[in-house]
Amino acid sequence: MRGISFEIPNKYGQQLFDLLGKLLIENWHWRIGGEESYIIEEGTLGRDMFPTVCVIDSDAFLKIISEEDYYLISTDLKAFPSYASAKEVATYQEFLESDCQFVLLLVDSCYVTIYCKQDDVIRQLHKQAHEENYKNIEYITDDNDARTRLTTI
Repeated sequence: MRGISFEIPNKYGQQLFDLLGKLLIENWHWRIGGEESYIIEEGTLGRDMFPTVCVIDSDAFLKIISEEDYYLISTDLKAFPSYASAKEVATYQEFLESDCQFVLLLVDSCYVTIYCKQDDVIRQLHKQAHEENYKNIEYITDDNDARTRLTTI
């Protein structure tokens, strides 16, 4: 098992918190890169949800994804243990060889692909995706993974 893919609703909300809030692992830091997501202000798209490419700790990440509604267009999130360097991981092979533990990619506001080195986390995400009534939920395996790059661009 490499990960999971599914579709989330194309709407304003807190989809990252709905999916990851119960799974966030302390002592991870998050590399945010190549994304377009906005905080909702006065009922419409406002300021950028995240600064440009940056690295933030789990507490800051949790605060951003849980305090206000937002709209996700494309998102590239990668989680690393706190002791590791949060460098760009562009392919599945680089992911395997790196300290990166978790990759979440979202494109076109609804298509989510997650890679994780922990099978129990993948199973939890699968369960959570069903509880949230997401669509087209599938495990990603060696046999069905057609993705060549672990980036949104």
